[in-house]
Amino acid sequence: MKEVTVQELKDMLDRNDEFQLIDVREPFEYEVSNLNGLNIPLAGIVIESDKIDKDKPVIIQCRSGKRSAQAVMVLEQQGFDNLANLKGGILAWKEEIDPELDVY
Repeated sequence: MKEVTVQELKDMLDRNDEFQLIDVREPFEYEVSNLNGLNIPLAGIVIESDKIDKDKPVIIQCRSGKRSAQAVMVLEQQGFDNLANLKGGILAWKEEIDPELDVY
């Protein structure tokens, strides 16, 4: 499974790279803090997979990287080959990039 670090994600955002960010946390988690990704909770990832780009890189994120890794595995079984897991999730983003970010 391909992974990107939070620093790599920040660099992609800073360069305005073309990619899609998917947040697989629950809506109440997303409301606390998010990185402006599209919120598709893990439980609905297959049902809503039509919202996920197939033509550009897609980074999947969650709180710690575990649920997003599950999502990547499930979606790869559906034929996706353009996915990467955000290593450490939003907790790593807070630790390394934005200490002011609210997390639970």
